[in-house]
Amino acid sequence: MKVLVLGGGQIAKAVGAAAPAEHEVAIRSHADLDIVDSSALARALAEVRADWIVNAAAYTAVDLAEDDAARAIAVNDTAVASLDRAAAREGSRLLHLSTDFLFDGESKRAYLPADRTNPLSVYGVSKLGGERHVVAGGEGIVLRTSWVYAASGKNFVLTMLRLMREKDRISVVSDQIGAPTWAASAAAAIWGLIDVEAAPGIYHWTDLGVASWYDFAVAIQDEAFARGLLTRAIPILPIHSSEYPTRAQRPPFSVLDSAATRSLIQAPARHWQHNLRMMLDELRAA
Repeated sequence: MKVLVLGGGQIAKAVGAAAPAEHEVAIRSHADLDIVDSSALARALAEVRADWIVNAAAYTAVDLAEDDAARAIAVNDTAVASLDRAAAREGSRLLHLSTDFLFDGESKRAYLPADRTNPLSVYGVSKLGGERHVVAGGEGIVLRTSWVYAASGKNFVLTMLRLMREKDRISVVSDQIGAPTWAASAAAAIWGLIDVEAAPGIYHWTDLGVASWYDFAVAIQDEAFARGLLTRAIPILPIHSSEYPTRAQRPPFSVLDSAATRSLIQAPARHWQHNLRMMLDELRAA
């Protein structure tokens, strides 16, 4: 099977690294292909002629999107419409990555794929627009995930490690609840959906368990200190979101229910703390 991966971020790299030997994988990062350029996109798809396209390319600067809505919508919404049409022309199936930020956080339970969306930010609105194109196309898959991190790139874990080395104390919001997800875990789910040729529709995948950003930060320090990635432990103070205002509003609760996906594929489902330790071991060995 031939698979084209679009994007150069954490999940795109993880998908490439986890590719089964029997599949042929081509990766096109932003440096190779701007998916907003519909002509270049069509040429790339015609050249590769993939069985599957994994779209991990996205505008992910949540706060910047509030003032750069045109670019966020161009990448996360309009370009996805072009991609879905081009995939259909080439006979390729599309697997499109999406986000927990489609929800408003008012639910009292983990969100199911069919639950009503109500994004609170430009980023969330733009990602929802992209999803709708894929669903309307009738053949594609949307895979939502949350709080993604890896041993490289820009993410919460690496930011926390830097701050823990630089600061004498840090404050982290404790009233936003979600599920941290290792990029390698999301990549395993992507390959799992491809291998079972999953039916079109919306799927969820996160690591197991839930946490606040504060809980996540405390675990990062504890596990990193135990591995020698930090030479000291500093106070971590829980604060309310109102004490740390951001340009974009975040959902206070954005846990995704991934039970249906777990029942369908063979990818290992592990607790986020287990996968955090795996990632930190990888970082220590680098």
